[in-house]
Amino acid sequence: MKSTDDLLQTVVKAIDAKHGEDIEALDMQNVSLLADYFVIASGGSSRQVQAIAREVKEAVTEAGYPIDHIEGFDKAQWILLDLGEVMVHLFDEESRDFYHLERLWYDAKVVDLTDQLGQ
Repeated sequence: MKSTDDLLQTVVKAIDAKHGEDIEALDMQNVSLLADYFVIASGGSSRQVQAIAREVKEAVTEAGYPIDHIEGFDKAQWILLDLGEVMVHLFDEESRDFYHLERLWYDAKVVDLTDQLGQ
């Protein structure tokens, strides 16, 4: 059986593969009922944000995980991929600065992604 941690790792590696910027994962298990993890990242342009979303979708599907819902793909200012236990938030730089989800969920523990990034 595949674990939520494996899904998180799949998502983070997919974002990193498309050069997503400022990748963060928040452990939401004791903070929110929405998901176990929020992954937040940004891209330098709407095209890059869309490319990151496509890569995440492909990697998650290949790994055998379901995708519940995708929102915001066409505008690509804030793309949300609902993967059930993991919610992926991909922003253009301006929208990320504006919404600043990390501040909104300040009480969530930041997950150490050192092992998943830059490999």
